[in-house]
Amino acid sequence: MSLVNFANLDFDQVKTTLKEYLQSNSNFTDYNFEGSNLSTVLDVLAYNTYITSYNANMVANEVFIDSATLRENVVALARNIGYLPRSRTAARATVTFFVDCSNITPAPSNLTLNKGPVAATSSAFGSSSLVFSICEDITVPVKDGIARFNNISIYEGTLLNSEFTNSAANPNQRFILPNTGIDTSLIKVRVKNNSFSTAGVKYSSQDSLFDITSLSKVFFLQEIEDERYEIFFGDGIFGQKLDEGNVVEVDYIVSSGDGGNAVRNFQFAGKLTYTRNATEYTVSSGVSLLTTGLPASGGEQIESVDSIKKFAPRIYASQNRALTSNDYETLIPTKIYPETESISVFGGEDLVPPQYGKVFISIKPRTGDFLPNLIKENIRLRLKKYAVAGIVPEILDLKYLYIEVDSKIYYNSNLAPSSADVSSSVQSNATKYSESSELNKYGARFKYSKFLNIIDQSQEGITSNITTIKMRRDLRVALNSFAEYAIGYGNQFHINSMNGYNIKSSAFFVSGISEPLYVTDIPNTDRETGSLFFFTLPSINSTSPVIVRRNVGTIDYVKGIITLNPVNIVSGKIKDGQTIIELEASPHSNDVIGLQDLYLQLDISNSNFETVIDEVSSGLDPSASNYIVSSSYGNGMLVRAGGRSDVSSPVITTTTTTSGSEVSYVQTSSTSTTTTGSSSGSSSPSPSPSPSPSGGSSGGGGGYGGGY
Repeated sequence: MSLVNFANLDFDQVKTTLKEYLQSNSNFTDYNFEGSNLSTVLDVLAYNTYITSYNANMVANEVFIDSATLRENVVALARNIGYLPRSRTAARATVTFFVDCSNITPAPSNLTLNKGPVAATSSAFGSSSLVFSICEDITVPVKDGIARFNNISIYEGTLLNSEFTNSAANPNQRFILPNTGIDTSLIKVRVKNNSFSTAGVKYSSQDSLFDITSLSKVFFLQEIEDERYEIFFGDGIFGQKLDEGNVVEVDYIVSSGDGGNAVRNFQFAGKLTYTRNATEYTVSSGVSLLTTGLPASGGEQIESVDSIKKFAPRIYASQNRALTSNDYETLIPTKIYPETESISVFGGEDLVPPQYGKVFISIKPRTGDFLPNLIKENIRLRLKKYAVAGIVPEILDLKYLYIEVDSKIYYNSNLAPSSADVSSSVQSNATKYSESSELNKYGARFKYSKFLNIIDQSQEGITSNITTIKMRRDLRVALNSFAEYAIGYGNQFHINSMNGYNIKSSAFFVSGISEPLYVTDIPNTDRETGSLFFFTLPSINSTSPVIVRRNVGTIDYVKGIITLNPVNIVSGKIKDGQTIIELEASPHSNDVIGLQDLYLQLDISNSNFETVIDEVSSGLDPSASNYIVSSSYGNGMLVRAGGRSDVSSPVITTTTTTSGSEVSYVQTSSTSTTTTGSSSGSSSPSPSPSPSPSGGSSGGGGGYGGGY
């Protein structure tokens, strides 16, 4: 008799397997299974087998971190390899206020802001107010009757306290914080000798056993069931052991996570006290309005199950050291800077020219585009704990690589309500794609074929589209000073024309030249390198450029690098308070990738979507005798759209000092600076329309820099 195969989990298959098993028995050879009571018995057996197999399969899945679905199981498996999931993070803000103590009797010499609530937000209709707290008392002196609390860090959430008494009689005693939503980075632990003690010793949080002795006053954390946390202490070998009767006091903040982000209007809700002659007094008046520079930020929800599955094995593989780029990309978001949205790390040996002994880190925070210098320095300091000696980490500013689209969309006028409806549908879907997870990250790739399909599927009336793409980077310039610029795109350039004008720029002004200038290229015969030159135009749509200065830089089409020789730029386009020059190029491949520290973005605001009636499909021109073909390879205008209208002419005035030297004051739309001496010399514009400039110096520039 053959053995039963219970590998199947389907009910009908299990029943069939049982039936086949019985039919192989000579006692049931001619038995009618369907027309007898034995059919009911088979149903019960099959159902029981099905449920048992299902449960066994689920149990087996929960044993492995890749297949586990329950959070408590994923957390337990991560704990086995030393990974502590990121807790909920409270939104942070910085406030400043002062207290007028001139009318307080008795007069205080200092004032204490008690731990707990400090500020609250005014609740809108249908919403509840948020409370911002501090974890420890803050005391400031009173000077000239004023107590000033400057740049106080406050955290969204409610400060709570838990107290435990250590008992040697209970070997299974656990110190479990009863609340969910705790920000573990704000936990404060004090240990008192006994319940009668008034002072306690602070214990610090520790996530490893390195540099811990038997006298180290440390505590450890681990997440347990229901998103709660357990505190435990040393055993007398690794960390100081608790004694009988020791009282553990824990202060912690329970936060709403990202619910506190973007708050910037606060009302004072704290408690101010001072002590005179052993008597404590409370101050309830004279508090100024709370001011803050930036809105609250940094609030996050607890780490998701998917994130734990991703990072836990990588943290284990890194062994708490930063050696490879993957180690940095794992350690920084999990242990050093949890507010990381996307990160790119690469070694200096990958740059052109190479910079050995350095590792370059570019971080996109969850809020904003750039990291403050203080956070950069903090990341560098905390990396020393994990970094290998001799490797110098450098944190780069975010650099955007923009993708701009020029699309002609053909549609059947019989199927589409209107041209506006088609355009609206396309732009809506294009915007969704621009905000998707495929883009907006390091290492992202713009997928040309997918984007074309998104356009075609936006509206049933669309028959086709002809779409070209451009790459753009914004070159940040140092006004009124000679500087060399190198900017990389991480993608090979396409040469549309050997006559040049493949690179398009926005307008800018150079010292000594009154006309707005543009920069472009002329390829060398090798089609790998070329030279740059400045030119001017009588109007934005003109096709009669006038060359002003040749050989002002080089271009490497293969590496995608533009290098400008030292030049004194005095004005340009203003963007986010920065003076920039927009530089546009055609990619060699329509699938553009965000290489190394380039953060890829699809710029819908600078893209063009033009709708055109498909006269053939619409029946207006069935023979296509009047069909107008749209080029897929046109070079377009010589400069960027907007061009000279985006930049204002600098105002230059020259005065003579008492010493007889000339001082030129250069005023732009954003800054004014003073330069001494004569302006740089420049060639005057060519009197005739531009011929193709001669090839200049070849070779590419250095790595990525100068833009954002």
